Amino acid sequence: MPEMILKALGESLLITGFIFVMMLLIEYVNVRTRGIWQKYIRGKRWRQYLFGAVLGAIPGCLGAYTGVALYSHRLFSLGAIVATMIATSGDEAFVMLALFPDTAILITVILMIVGVIAGYLTDKFVSTRRLQLDFIDNKLPLHKEEKCECFDAGEFKTNLVKPSLKRIIFILLIAAILFAVFSGLLMGEAPLWIKGTVILTSLFALFVVITVPEHFIEEHLWQHVFKTHLPRIFLWTFSILALINILLLYVDLEPLINDNMMLVLVFAVLLGIIPESGPHLVFVTLFAQGTIPLSVLIASSISQDGHGMLPLLAESKKSFFIVKAINIIVALVVGFAFYFVEKG
Repeated sequence: MPEMILKALGESLLITGFIFVMMLLIEYVNVRTRGIWQKYIRGKRWRQYLFGAVLGAIPGCLGAYTGVALYSHRLFSLGAIVATMIATSGDEAFVMLALFPDTAILITVILMIVGVIAGYLTDKFVSTRRLQLDFIDNKLPLHKEEKCECFDAGEFKTNLVKPSLKRIIFILLIAAILFAVFSGLLMGEAPLWIKGTVILTSLFALFVVITVPEHFIEEHLWQHVFKTHLPRIFLWTFSILALINILLLYVDLEPLINDNMMLVLVFAVLLGIIPESGPHLVFVTLFAQGTIPLSVLIASSISQDGHGMLPLLAESKKSFFIVKAINIIVALVVGFAFYFVEKG
């Protein structure tokens, strides 16, 4: 028992560290590019569906939150926000990239394609006239972000000579990730190109941490990533890994799940109603251990949106429930289609 818990603890720490690097880079890109893409939003619906799917494919909540902001300010159609929410997997996307990166990329591509098609069909068959009344007073598409001067020669020298405690913590975290990859503790069996990508990504993250101003360290990395996301991700990951490892010690889950796989798929889809990252990690972990097929994980990924839907729930409950209902229907259709292909 203690060995199982220690194993889960070690895996959770490594996964959380990898997620931190990914979140750091997304924050950096988001700050550097904010506002550049807005001029491409207004136009044909297909452009909205594609852009929504791209936003959803960004791991974590930032892309989904941006989609909700665009929808609530009538720059996105209902179909575009459906495409965004189908394509997103919330914080689970980070965990999938850490555990099985090649399959995670495949799932992301599938979700984007499904999202674009579902978005088009939504706008074709669902009336949105009443929904738009919820946003009639909204004017601005996004709050403006303070411009980030991400490299300053004077600050760079100060960052190296007199780094803040928080900057030192982040440098040590990234150094630990690099050590874990080089030593084989993380992604030990991953293909060489994936290891190389993680190493280059981590090195760039190290460059970011060393060069960005203290505002970015404090507001974006410490307050948003480190304090808001990482504790929850670590606790959910550790709890689920520990629970499943202990269950596998005493219960043979594979026959139980295999005999009821269709019910497992339905349960995975219905669990997606919960607008929370965490419970869905059960299916990510079971897939990583070979206990459930790809169809169940795809169905779960389509139906759940992490925290991405919470702002929409606050803005318009009608839109929230309509988008959730569409996601669940699409998840069941696509999930069972993949399931029967796997069976056949």
